[in-house]
Amino acid sequence: MPKFLLSLIFISLTSLMWGQRTQQEKLEERKAQIQKEIRENEKLLQTVKKKEKTAVNVIVIQSNKIKLKEKLINTTEKQKKLLGNDMYINQVKINKLKKELEILKADYAEMIVKSYKSRSEESRAMFLLSSENFLQAYKRAQYMKQYTNYRKMQGEEIKTKTGELVVYNGKLNVQKTAKQKLIAENEKERLSLEKERKEQEKLVKSIKKDKSKILAEIKKKQQESRSIDRQIDRLIRQAIAEANRKAAMERAMEKAKAESLAGSKTETKSEIKTRAKEIVSSSSVSSSKIELTAETKLIADNFKANRGKLPWPVEKGFVSLGYGDQAHPVYKTLVIHNSGVEITTDSGSSARAVFGGEVTSVIVLSPINKAVMIQHGDFFTVYQNLSSVFVNKGDKVSTKQSLGKVRTNSEGRTIIKFLILQNTTYNNPQSWLYNM
Repeated sequence: MPKFLLSLIFISLTSLMWGQRTQQEKLEERKAQIQKEIRENEKLLQTVKKKEKTAVNVIVIQSNKIKLKEKLINTTEKQKKLLGNDMYINQVKINKLKKELEILKADYAEMIVKSYKSRSEESRAMFLLSSENFLQAYKRAQYMKQYTNYRKMQGEEIKTKTGELVVYNGKLNVQKTAKQKLIAENEKERLSLEKERKEQEKLVKSIKKDKSKILAEIKKKQQESRSIDRQIDRLIRQAIAEANRKAAMERAMEKAKAESLAGSKTETKSEIKTRAKEIVSSSSVSSSKIELTAETKLIADNFKANRGKLPWPVEKGFVSLGYGDQAHPVYKTLVIHNSGVEITTDSGSSARAVFGGEVTSVIVLSPINKAVMIQHGDFFTVYQNLSSVFVNKGDKVSTKQSLGKVRTNSEGRTIIKFLILQNTTYNNPQSWLYNM
């Protein structure tokens, strides 16, 4: 293989290895996060089991644990694959170094033999004295000097490449050990996953007899959820109409001022305001879509730019119910709807704003259940299931600012329901929040 092509392959493989190293670090970080979530999930599962409120809750938490274990196995598989690629690259480097060393050693051995044959001072003197002229003698002296230097350089190169070979062999041995560890970890997680699935199947069978009771509870919760969604929808429409009236009033004031300046009669501020109100009242104000001003458009664009990067509405937890229509964890033929995402967290946790904005509503859903709605341009975020609230309507909030305490329900679970809407259109929060 030509040296140029070999070097090109070597450079390409080195670049690939650096890219894979970054990926490996990201996977290791993700793996640590998943393991942390599994520990938190296990802690919560044990708490719920002790309280023995309902087996359905245990199944929901256990289902999440199973999903996390599946993610962990997939992450470890990706790590193993990347490690295999790194090992292949290192093996290519080792083979290249061995080939180069083989050539260098053969060349060096040939030089040593030649040097041995002409080792005597007499031979070297004769080589110089047999020159036809001074210029040739000078050139021969230079050649002898260069030959000696080249031999030293070859020796140093052999020493360097031998050192590199030792390093790469060491790396390869470390990688082989790491790969075996990953294989063992994966096998352990697979066995644990199988055990979790069998436990869940057993639990599902044990509660099938309570089907009518469970179905009645589900129906009741779905009705409550739809009622709350209608209330939120009404409040959002009110917020949209209010924002549009405010924007329309600002435009009408500017128009009335301009007309007053252009007219022969000078109007007072009160007269201009009255005429502006008349202009607004004669025009229709939308309640389904915010008419963005330059300021609100900038806020909306900033919010949109952070899609997939928003922090969670609680510091830690796991998704216990995803967005949209989905099968019930026990009765798979039963479809339940969720307008947001439900995150189970630790007792005493605080809800926090996922982005800066203005509080448009503090909603009292029941004496023990409150919600906060925040506007971000033409986007709204809603934080439900709060036992107490720390903010008021009109407050400006910043990212990660505490909004209130998340409520722990009668079943012993602390769950926040989080919604994202653009105007009146519901979005899937899982596509907006970081690493969800």
